[in-house]
Amino acid sequence: MAADAPITQDVMTIPRKLPESGKLNLVGLTREALRAALIEMGTPEKQAKMRVNQIWQWVYHWGVRDFAEMTNLAKEYRAKLDAHFEILLPEIVSKNVSVDGTRKYLVRIAGGHEVEVVYIPEEGRGTLCISSQVGCTLTCSFCHTGTQKLVRNLTAGEIVGQIMLARDDLDEWPEPGTGTGEGGPRLLSNIVLMGMGEPLYNFDNVRDAMKIAMDGEGIALSRRRITLSTSGVVPEIAKCAKEIGCLMAVSFHATTDEVRNKLVPINKRWNIETLLNALREYPRLSNSERITFEYVMLKDVNDSDADARRLVNLIKGIPAKINLIPFNEWPGAPYQRSDWERIERFADIVYKAGYASPIRTPRGEDIMAACGQLKSATERARKSRAQIAAETGASGAA
Repeated sequence: MAADAPITQDVMTIPRKLPESGKLNLVGLTREALRAALIEMGTPEKQAKMRVNQIWQWVYHWGVRDFAEMTNLAKEYRAKLDAHFEILLPEIVSKNVSVDGTRKYLVRIAGGHEVEVVYIPEEGRGTLCISSQVGCTLTCSFCHTGTQKLVRNLTAGEIVGQIMLARDDLDEWPEPGTGTGEGGPRLLSNIVLMGMGEPLYNFDNVRDAMKIAMDGEGIALSRRRITLSTSGVVPEIAKCAKEIGCLMAVSFHATTDEVRNKLVPINKRWNIETLLNALREYPRLSNSERITFEYVMLKDVNDSDADARRLVNLIKGIPAKINLIPFNEWPGAPYQRSDWERIERFADIVYKAGYASPIRTPRGEDIMAACGQLKSATERARKSRAQIAAETGASGAA
């Protein structure tokens, strides 16, 4: 990313235009937008709030897609809804299941574009990694998604739709009449905005989608069950805390500006010092809501003892944990994974400095679903290691 790049991107987001059916898709509309749409359809203003609550629960709590099934609404009103609106999700094109149970979905959205979504099952819980853009503009040199050009932002409906289609596949919608949590531990309990794209470059749509996901009368995920990962779009960080309120993760990956400029080019705009200053002022920062620093371990690039010591010095005073991520290789990657002994040595230095330093267990590598590997099948530009290294100026290429 060039140093003089604008804060906001000139990136197209598909507007809420009516499809060929002439009907407005309700998925992704905020409560306010849904209320306005119902009034425009002819719902009396005095009834609009109640109707929003009823429809909201059917769509987002029970996962109903057919207005005819919304039995607490009058039959005539259901017919009217069906004439004006539809309830549509992105389409699952394919699903791959890893030997470790990880599921990767290739999902088609408006315009025929495709994004990838990953579900990671764990004991008593499950995490869904969702995308916010088609492709990515940040060109992080270790990331497969970064080799795919940015096409457009996803709409709020396309973002929350990823959560809904995963719940479809997991068969996790409660039966109508049952409340939140009555079915025991959730299979889909956590959301991470760590898929394709930079979430803070699509802020409004991400915010609206997460508000829908957190709404207590619908999907009802706690804000502390949602983590947004940014590469460091500094002007949007405080705004994220105030308007979304989720947990924050930062793709850090280096301890000097020289190395981070190559790994995470957005650093040329907002360098390490600027980023860390913004994180120290993060409105929700506390010992119970720590910043997660994501640090991919690249052999002979950022994995030395000196890097580990610099890292703990840089983040001193920030309630934080450091996720150490063994590099997940992809075709043409210009880096190699750090040796396991080196990763453990790095983790030990961080841990002894007083920070949690879990080493992330790679999941879904056999289906290219692991961290940094996402890239939709129809967009795979098979660049060689040498090409990518030349474009990024990456050091330590294999």
